[in-house]
Amino acid sequence: MASSDIKAKRLTGTGAVGVGRARIRQLQVTVGAGAGRLTITDGNGGSTILDLDFAASDTHSVNIPSDGVLSTSDPYISAATNITALTFFYS
Repeated sequence: MASSDIKAKRLTGTGAVGVGRARIRQLQVTVGAGAGRLTITDGNGGSTILDLDFAASDTHSVNIPSDGVLSTSDPYISAATNITALTFFYS
């Protein structure tokens, strides 16, 4: 079974990730002074595919098992509360 190359994109706010259809493989999230929350939908206004809470003032690695979380549209960051930076790993 062939695997696909993993790509990365750094984001600092909400909106479209800009990668088209993608499987989310891992997230690296840096959270500011307050508790953080990250919500990703399947395109703008689509269904929620990932909704995570984070402890304040820390960097978190979110490893997604198996084939990752599929976004059939461009993944969309609909909420990034107290998140100062996000690196999005996808294939």
